[in-house]
Amino acid sequence: MHDAIEVENLKVRYRSKKGKMVDAVQGLSFAVSPGEVVGFLGPNGAGKSSTLKALMGFVRPAEGRCEVFGLAAGSLEAKKRIGYLPEVAMYYPYLTPIETLFLYGELQGLRGRALKEEAHRLLELVGLKGSEKKLNKSLSKGMLQRVGIAQSLLGSPDLLILDEVTSGLDPVGRKELRHLLKERQKAGATLFFSSHELAEVDMLCDRILLINNGRLVEERLMAPLKDELRNYSIVFSGSAVLHDLTQEIESLADGQIRARFSAKEQLVEAISRLQTSGAKLLDVVSQEGSLEQYFIETIEGAA
Repeated sequence: MHDAIEVENLKVRYRSKKGKMVDAVQGLSFAVSPGEVVGFLGPNGAGKSSTLKALMGFVRPAEGRCEVFGLAAGSLEAKKRIGYLPEVAMYYPYLTPIETLFLYGELQGLRGRALKEEAHRLLELVGLKGSEKKLNKSLSKGMLQRVGIAQSLLGSPDLLILDEVTSGLDPVGRKELRHLLKERQKAGATLFFSSHELAEVDMLCDRILLINNGRLVEERLMAPLKDELRNYSIVFSGSAVLHDLTQEIESLADGQIRARFSAKEQLVEAISRLQTSGAKLLDVVSQEGSLEQYFIETIEGAA
C-alpha cells in the first residue's frame, strides 16, 4: 500500500520581487500514512504553503519528488483524490455558497441530484444552513472559510490538504470543524493541514511535523509528546527526602510543602517515599505541558 503522501528531498525555489532566487523549501522529506491526521507546523515563511502547493502541483519542484497515493503530485489522477483548502480561499463574489459548490462539483465531474444533495448536506454540516443563497461578497471571513471547507469535502476525497484550516473561525466553528474532520478520519480519510492554532493541533493530530527555513526540524507522535510535556506536583505535610527527585520544592502555609516533577516516574517514587516516611499526602496534580513553549523552544533551537 502506498503512503497517502510521500515527499523526498523536495526543493522549491521562487524568484523574489528583487529578482533574487529564494529557497522556500530545502531538501524536505517526510511521509504520511493513510488514515493519519498530521499537523504541518512552522513559523511564517517556513515553507509550509510552498510544500502544500507542490503537493497540489501548483508549483514545480526545483528538485525532489512528491507523490499522493503513489501518483505524481499535480497529476489529474492525484488531484481526483484530494480535497484542498488554500490559505486564502477566494470565491467569485456574485455567486452564492450553493452555486459555488455546484461550480466546483461540476469541475470535479459531479452532476445532477447527487451533486445537489451533497452540496446542501455539506453546507449544513459546516453551519451554513440558511445562508446557501446569500452572495459570497456579503459573507464574513469565517463564513467564507466554511464555504471553503465544504468545497474541500466535495466528492468525499481520500486526502484533505488544508492550509490554515481554522483561519477566521470562531470557537464554535472550530469545535464543529474538529468534529467534522474526526468524522472524516473515521471514514478513512487522511488529513494533512497547517495551522498556527496549536490548541487545534493538540486536539486533532496523531502526529506533527515541524519545519523551519524550509527544512524538517522534528516530527513527533502527539501522545508521547504530550506525556513528555506533562508535569506533576504533590502537596504534603511531614517530611520526606525528595531533593534527588526534584529541585522544585516550596513551603506553603500551615506547614504544607509542594514538590513539582517533570516525569511520572519521579512522582510515583515521591509518593512511595511519603508513604514510607509517614508523611501525609494532601494533593496530586497532573498538568498538561505547553505545546506552544515546546514549539518555540524547538524552532529557536533549530534556527
